[in-house]
Amino acid sequence: MRPFTYTQAADVEAAVREVSTDGSRFIAGGTNLLDLMKIDVLRPSHLVDITQIAHRSIDKTGEGGLLLGALVTNADTAYHPQVEQRYPLLSHAILAGATAQLRNMATDGGNLLQRTRCYYFYDTHTPCNKREPGSGCSAIKGYNRDLAILGTSESCIATHPSDMCVALAALEATVHVTGKAGERTIPFQDFHRLPEDTPHLDANLQPDEIITAIELPSKGFSQHYAYLKLRDRASYAFALVSVAAALELDGDTIKDIRVALGGVAHKPWRLPEAEALLKGQEATPATFQKLAKAYLQGARGYGHNDFKIELAQRAIVRALLQAKERKTTA
Repeated sequence: MRPFTYTQAADVEAAVREVSTDGSRFIAGGTNLLDLMKIDVLRPSHLVDITQIAHRSIDKTGEGGLLLGALVTNADTAYHPQVEQRYPLLSHAILAGATAQLRNMATDGGNLLQRTRCYYFYDTHTPCNKREPGSGCSAIKGYNRDLAILGTSESCIATHPSDMCVALAALEATVHVTGKAGERTIPFQDFHRLPEDTPHLDANLQPDEIITAIELPSKGFSQHYAYLKLRDRASYAFALVSVAAALELDGDTIKDIRVALGGVAHKPWRLPEAEALLKGQEATPATFQKLAKAYLQGARGYGHNDFKIELAQRAIVRALLQAKERKTTA
């Protein structure tokens, strides 16, 4: 690990000032950042410790939702009574990821900013546009079994690794951030970026901005939901394909429907316009298959990951059927 300097910020304003220095990064749980520093993928010259600032609580909002402080741990979020009762989709998604030890350290804000697990991003001896812009993408013609089939570009086919973020996308959360220009909110759908020709930029954050909270809306789909994660082993593995599915039903008629995919793109993948077409239709396998086909329209495999296209379609149908029947899969 390369040498770096370290300071501990007392509040958000101090943290923003500190991180404005070139080569500076925030650190909280450090579960992803420290790994990347150890293998020389990330080389910050200065770390700003934000663990002593506020934003460590989960509070009700005036609109009937919940505000998750950015420094609340993944474990505390998953087991919070209000999250378990009102947003079980989020709780199940968090518990499907990582290990208990990591969930005890990892923060909600940090979860949003974790980097891809692409083999070539981690291998500093191979070209990678995410690591070194302009160097090329080794994955496109390399071993790409775990990588993206949607929203890719000629610059990058990496995937976002988070389980939590897939559920947040389906729930239509909002991200609260603060920077030198002040506070602002970002709809979750707009928070992460597709690679295009700037794959080194994962999120629509300014360099001096810090995540302070994640806001959940009042609707939590607590009755009909499922988080389905398909992976190579039963635990402690990243998703080949994951699906966060949520339904609001009137009998068998769809009043509202949400689907977000993980493991298939540079960001959690949602198509609200396709979901809208199913409102008022009957919640049947045939209806769900139509949505699955729409979600995978335009998908492209790169050889080793061709199987993901059909796998993702089947996973969408399965997750929606589980949601309809009030079944969940972790």
